[in-house]
Amino acid sequence: MTDKFSRRDFLKLAGVGAATTAILTGCGPASRYVKREPYMEMPEYTYNGQSTYYATTCRECAAGCGLVVRTSQGRAIKTEGNANHPLNLGKTCARGQATLHGLYNPDRVQGPQSGGKSVDWDAAIQVVADALKNNQPSEIAFLLGTTSDHLFDLVADLSSQTGINPPVRFGALSMFESRATLAKAAENLFGEAGMPFFDVGGAKAVFSFGANFLETWLSPVSYTRGFAGLREALTKMRGKFIQFESRMSSTAAKADEWIPLRPGTEALVALAIGRLALEKRGGPLPRAFADVDPMDAASKSGIELETLERYAGMFVSGGALAIPGGAALGQTSGLAVAEAVLALNAVADNFGKAGGVYFSPLAPNQATYQRSASLKEMQEFTQKLADGKIKVLFVHGVNPVFELPATLEFKKALDSVKQVISFATFPDETALAADYVFPDHHSLESWGYQRVATGSNQSALSGSQPVVSPYYNTRSTADVLIAAAQLAGGQFASALPFKDEVEFIQSKIAPLMSEAGGFFSAADLPTFAAYFQQYGGWWKKGDTRTVPNTADLFNRSLKIVEAEFSGEGEFFFLPFVSPTLAEAGANKPWLQELPDPTTTVMWNTWVEINPETAHELGLEDDDVVKITSEAGELEAPVYLYPAIRPDTIAIPFGQGHTAYGRYAEGRGVNPADLLGQHFNEAGDLAFAGMKVNIKKTGTKKPLSRLESVMGVYGKGLGEEH
Repeated sequence: MTDKFSRRDFLKLAGVGAATTAILTGCGPASRYVKREPYMEMPEYTYNGQSTYYATTCRECAAGCGLVVRTSQGRAIKTEGNANHPLNLGKTCARGQATLHGLYNPDRVQGPQSGGKSVDWDAAIQVVADALKNNQPSEIAFLLGTTSDHLFDLVADLSSQTGINPPVRFGALSMFESRATLAKAAENLFGEAGMPFFDVGGAKAVFSFGANFLETWLSPVSYTRGFAGLREALTKMRGKFIQFESRMSSTAAKADEWIPLRPGTEALVALAIGRLALEKRGGPLPRAFADVDPMDAASKSGIELETLERYAGMFVSGGALAIPGGAALGQTSGLAVAEAVLALNAVADNFGKAGGVYFSPLAPNQATYQRSASLKEMQEFTQKLADGKIKVLFVHGVNPVFELPATLEFKKALDSVKQVISFATFPDETALAADYVFPDHHSLESWGYQRVATGSNQSALSGSQPVVSPYYNTRSTADVLIAAAQLAGGQFASALPFKDEVEFIQSKIAPLMSEAGGFFSAADLPTFAAYFQQYGGWWKKGDTRTVPNTADLFNRSLKIVEAEFSGEGEFFFLPFVSPTLAEAGANKPWLQELPDPTTTVMWNTWVEINPETAHELGLEDDDVVKITSEAGELEAPVYLYPAIRPDTIAIPFGQGHTAYGRYAEGRGVNPADLLGQHFNEAGDLAFAGMKVNIKKTGTKKPLSRLESVMGVYGKGLGEEH
């Protein structure tokens, strides 16, 4: 296999029994010592015409789905879900399938760079070492993404033992999911901060307030499986699904009823349904629902009172589940919405029951629930950069220049940072603004682990391993930090006393060997680590969800508030995460070519406008309009979309890059440029709390879309419109 290691030596390093098997199907830990030969000299365990399969973890979002990657002759050629993984049970989303387009992306950063010029890795590691030891600990900061928990743990350990700032985590998906709001609402109602688990598959009727759980929300593959269980009609009655939101999302398109309520009235509607249900049930009215007026809620939301009464009947009959999420929480009243909708589940008495609400189990090596930073916390972090309090900033797995609202002026804040070091795999906007780029491997070339935060009823830790050798002169960020810490010496070397990333990962999973209830065990660490990679992680057998404490819930006084909207505009503005591109998929042509599920638009950004509104404004399909908010303006072509309120417009988030490679750069616009700095009580951005104006520009830009305009709208067929 190499001049240094024979096959026999390799097998000795890997261990015996199961660990040896992992070499072939799970890429055991010892494989990091093997230099793989060029393809004209194939390793002896690789056979022409036969595939080798590797279990790993998808890092296209933070859900932690398990993957099995088929390789042939050293090349990754297909990804599928890991059938044994408790989160996704063999399924993947489109982004998981397209991860190969990241691996083979021609615009990847191919080696360490400084000022656009190549440097060698020894010099790069020296730069990191000097940055650590030549600055005060309080002047060093790490900004990390949400998809590399092992790296977060490594930096957290470094921080706790050296005094540098604790790592900050952020991702645009967590911003649009309003995770901080959901966790805070759970803490307020149940006395425990955690991520709720909504058992969609076991419910008879699901009421979603803005949660697009079939697209990008929390764990879409897992919730899609749950939705299949809701719709199952062979062993039970087919469940009902009602979606409340001002725009019909792809999730709402699957609903039995889409209710386009007025934005900002979600809390009123939830409390009104709860009160009507309790009145139907009889008995004293609890404090939590005593102050709401259903008639007023119906009037303000635009929903008929009879409709609310019908929904209340579903909660009385049992089996109903209410889910808060997405745009409903991304408003100034978002915390009140989350609390009202969670409390609505108490009316159904579904906590800890099939089809109800639980707390998601913590990952096996996790002591407390950890969430990414809210936008308010990111605002404070950005201000710290702008004030010059941070001399060295390390960035990994996140692109804040693109993902944060332009009003935060993150890129400008970087000018006040003496040294910005990016570990970006791709040349994104933040990498281009950095002083150094020391590229990490692609996720399919990497070791690691990812905690499953929600979506599984089992406590699960997903494992990652290289399925191919690195294609370029990249290096694991964890390995760079470990080497730099050893070079810096002193407390840094003591904080990270590991040979490499794999030894660090093994130190973190070693305690799992003594935990009861795991689906596999081993007598020694090499064998356990080999199993961990072969199976794609470690999880506990059986249901480990917990039941929220609802003893005092009905006695709480829930706030009855409507959202406040910023700006003097005429229309409610709703940015939504593209179901195909999400936050980081724009550099993958497979995803660019994949039609949006509701509009079929590809390769661009559009603004959805109700046809009635468009007619009043003299607008037609493909007309370019200027959209102006209090924070900024942008231009985009019109898509006449009947499934949106006449007083609302919507734009997908995912395009608008000024960098990030040939497939992403210069396509569409970024709706985050229109967002101001307004927050709800939990600190999440009120991204759905803006009002905007629209102005016709007089130009057209035809949108590329799969649908036939003639077939959908009857144009040219002589039909009435």
